[in-house]
Amino acid sequence: MRAAVVALLVIALIVGPAVPAAGADVPIVVGSKNFNESYNLGEIIAQLLEDRGYSVERKFGLGGTLIGFEALRNQGIDVYVEYSGTLAEAILKLPERASYLELQKKIRDAYGMDLLEPLGFSNTYAIALRRSQADRLKLKKISDLSAAPNLRYGFSPDFMNRHDCWPGLQRVYRLDAQPLRIEHGLAYEALAQDKLDITDAYSTDGDIKKFNLVLLEDDRGYFPKYLGAPLVRADMDGRVKSILNELAGTLNDEQMTELNARVILQDSKSPEVIRQTVAREFLREHGLLRSHRPIVERSLWSLLWERTLRHLQLMGIALAAGIVVAIPLGIAVYRFGRLGQPVLYFTGAMQTIPSIALLAFMIPLFDIGQKPAIAALFLYSLLPIVRNTTTALFSIDPVLKKVSVGIGLTAWQRLRYIELPLAAPTILGGIKTAAIINIGTATLAAFIGAGGLGEPIVTGLALHDQRLILQGAIPAALLAIGTEIGFELFETSVIPKHLLQKSVE
Repeated sequence: MRAAVVALLVIALIVGPAVPAAGADVPIVVGSKNFNESYNLGEIIAQLLEDRGYSVERKFGLGGTLIGFEALRNQGIDVYVEYSGTLAEAILKLPERASYLELQKKIRDAYGMDLLEPLGFSNTYAIALRRSQADRLKLKKISDLSAAPNLRYGFSPDFMNRHDCWPGLQRVYRLDAQPLRIEHGLAYEALAQDKLDITDAYSTDGDIKKFNLVLLEDDRGYFPKYLGAPLVRADMDGRVKSILNELAGTLNDEQMTELNARVILQDSKSPEVIRQTVAREFLREHGLLRSHRPIVERSLWSLLWERTLRHLQLMGIALAAGIVVAIPLGIAVYRFGRLGQPVLYFTGAMQTIPSIALLAFMIPLFDIGQKPAIAALFLYSLLPIVRNTTTALFSIDPVLKKVSVGIGLTAWQRLRYIELPLAAPTILGGIKTAAIINIGTATLAAFIGAGGLGEPIVTGLALHDQRLILQGAIPAALLAIGTEIGFELFETSVIPKHLLQKSVE
């Protein structure tokens, strides 16, 4: 328990207050979830507000409904596009379908949020497969799948877990299948490479055109409508709500699909520039733009440098805090024996929590962005350092300990001049392990708007763009290698050779 309190206090000191100072000129924060359509709608909203004179901050690529909704609930963002079916089924968990007006009232009463007027399209769930396979097996409706039992199913974790998705669909259509769990963006690639036959899709996905897929007819009307609409806090400025409602009814299903496809199918420019261009053209076509701001494309090297620095910042702050807390905790475990066991239990438990889940848990405490990312990385740093510290101290030759007592050294002197120097190589190994873990885990921080090298990876997954994924993955791997080399050089320069040789043996 004490370890948990100490950890939370250190996190609070590191990340500081989550609420900006009163009177600060705070921009409107526009969020999006981590799929192509949500990026596009977020950009349309952002540009519309900028055109009307508002300062806008973009927090795109948030990791799904849970993180997006919690970010809005905790004032980490001010607006993002949500879907009526998702609110009814995943958030409010309504036992039966409600009208749009009923849904607006329920979400305001339960969470203090306003669901604005729908944009006009319904991006409901659908079941997709390759067109060639659908033609060969004569599959047109979801009910036809019962006559094709050997197909390979793979669904996104969200689709697998929600009661309004696979569990209910399997019951209503009596489908006998054991689907694999696969990230939504990777499922399309698996279909294209004939590694998968059936997956879940969004009915207005641009990938349907890109991968030449067919959506099976929902002949039993299982999936509800998923009307896209801006979701904002009820206390947002009424003028902003009025501006956002200008988007009501501007997109039907076909137009939304086409807009999504335009972003995915163009590869001559960066995804950010393509998205900005498509959003600008859409707003101009509907007469919603009043100004003509140029779109500025940043160079790849400029973006890479900025993301790498942000990545190092996240990792470095968390690691420094981990060292400050974990080494004393390891010494405490060594000195107090069984009384220190709760420390190991706590740090071990933190390591078992999935990264994205731990990041989500931090949102109510620290908002979104860098603060919850640093807090989560700090907790992941503890176990390797604590464990290596205690292991190294307990492994010191008992004869040396007896000799140090015999010559009259105090407990502090023994720790300072004998035990810690002998344990240093192993402790440094724990710090190095924590650093490498943090570099990899920090790529997931992009799912909560923290930036870093995870940004192109998240965007690449949403757009099924291998080049973008590599723009984040390769620098992160090189950063890990550089960190390993740096620790080795530091180790050889500060630790005596006889201790290094002993640690190798």
